Amino acid sequence: MQSRAGTSFTLSQGNVQSQCNLLNATAGYTLCSLDSGWSADGGDTFGRLVPNTSLFPNLTALANNLHSQGKLLGVYALPGALSADAGVTVEGTNIKLGSLFDTNQPSYNLRQTFDFSKDGVQQWHDSVVNNWASIGVDYIKLDFMTLGSPDAGENLPANNSLAAVAYHRAIQQASRPMRLDLSWKLDRNSGADFFLWRGNADGLRLDQDINDAGQSTFLGFNTVQRAIEQYRSFINQQEEDPARQGTPIMIRPDMDNMYTGNGQSLTGLSDVQRYTVAIHWIGAGANQITGSDLSQLDTLGRELLYDPELLSVAEFTAQYAMQPKNPFGTANPGSQASEQLQAWIAGPDTDNKNAVVILANYGPDLGQGGFGGNLEGVQLVNISLSLLGIAEGQPNGAPGWSVRRVLGGGGSGGEDHSDLGTTSSSIASFLGPGESVLYYLTASD
Repeated sequence: MQSRAGTSFTLSQGNVQSQCNLLNATAGYTLCSLDSGWSADGGDTFGRLVPNTSLFPNLTALANNLHSQGKLLGVYALPGALSADAGVTVEGTNIKLGSLFDTNQPSYNLRQTFDFSKDGVQQWHDSVVNNWASIGVDYIKLDFMTLGSPDAGENLPANNSLAAVAYHRAIQQASRPMRLDLSWKLDRNSGADFFLWRGNADGLRLDQDINDAGQSTFLGFNTVQRAIEQYRSFINQQEEDPARQGTPIMIRPDMDNMYTGNGQSLTGLSDVQRYTVAIHWIGAGANQITGSDLSQLDTLGRELLYDPELLSVAEFTAQYAMQPKNPFGTANPGSQASEQLQAWIAGPDTDNKNAVVILANYGPDLGQGGFGGNLEGVQLVNISLSLLGIAEGQPNGAPGWSVRRVLGGGGSGGEDHSDLGTTSSSIASFLGPGESVLYYLTASD
């Protein structure tokens, strides 16, 4: 979480504690992560990132309080060290921090990246992570990673992927486990870099921030369309790139915050659109980051965040992430192209007993959706079991599937959490603009 112009929230220890006290750890929401703004502009005597004590006077106390509630503390960092700390000595060595900088790369955001071939670079990362471990940090978000990362007005180093390796190695030797996520909108076209990130981090941001910075509401549906398109591109690469085919993904897709907990006056999304965000983030097996003001959750927000059946589906899709399958009425039904009307399937599982199917009408492309469609009004989204690959006689098929509506589709269909019977042919729903529906399927004889 971070300070946000246009809203009343400012980043401070007291405000963070108040929000994180409201995290529903029983439902699995345990991570309280500080985004940019938590740290000082200068490091400690060893050049390590430390809190801005005017905002966080006792970060250890915050960590201890969270741990007592079964929760975790996360911090935000950028690759490299603060340029102003060039004269300090790396802990446990006689090496000046500035001697490790790669001066052939530009400085950015008060920082300088490293020459990772030099002795002392790994020792500095070890020292940083060990210090955070002593505070009680459980998670690191490493931002402004390249290849990728929109420049945000900065001249970024060409490729600082080795920072992920250094932090990963530092975590391995630390006194407490930590999760490492890489951000933002990393360029996944480089197979070598993707495999490096995959082998050293737990999560990978697929898109740039989806929020409307400086606005009174969190986001618009245009960036939701973009985030879904970025996920489609990501999952397709796993199928279409020969180097990635048949290999485990091994890294969690990060689609940014969900923003599903609050009503439209704060979130900026209609209830139908909030359903679509929850359905797609869960279908993708993406990080479930609330991004919401937990003190202002409404009834729908609590369902979209905490509903037990939906969370059970999330456990399934964490193992079997959804893939696109174009429905009838699109240019090439069964293909994986970007379309306004879309179907997705997660699974079936290894026993061919269960699967998740999602149908969506994203509405007209608002400029970043990738599909360019402009269909208005309610549309029929219809796909056969054979196009989904689960019809009788197919390797993952069954004679029929019992269909349960878990979430969504209420504009034209039934209520959430309702059994719809058995199908042996197709799945279909009438969906309005921005509307989606999630079904849980169980194979039947």
